[in-house]
Amino acid sequence: QVQLVESGGGLVQPGGSLRLSCAASGNIGSVSAMGWYRQAPGKERELVAAITNGGSTNYADSAKGRFKISRDNAKNTIYLQMNGLKPEDTAVYYCAAGWVGSMHYWGKGTLVIVSS
Repeated sequence: QVQLVESGGGLVQPGGSLRLSCAASGNIGSVSAMGWYRQAPGKERELVAAITNGGSTNYADSAKGRFKISRDNAKNTIYLQMNGLKPEDTAVYYCAAGWVGSMHYWGKGTLVIVSS
């Protein structure tokens, strides 16, 4: 089992920045990738960004150039730096862990609201 706890969400004005954190614990060695997903009201959950144990990254088109995913292996933590936030980025952001293309473990989510 892997436990994931997100933090860092909140209310931010358009154009602002936020950094989300996800602390992982448990059998972390059993997974090879972690990532961030989001779900906006009335929409399906979608991938935002993912990172493998080897450091390879993958971004949704909507995140490219504005968001950056990173990891601190010593802290078993991944981050999502979000810059240039837009109202359409408003969503619950979930941390996930598993394997490329198949996330198995999920956090409870952190709410990001982009509004003036």
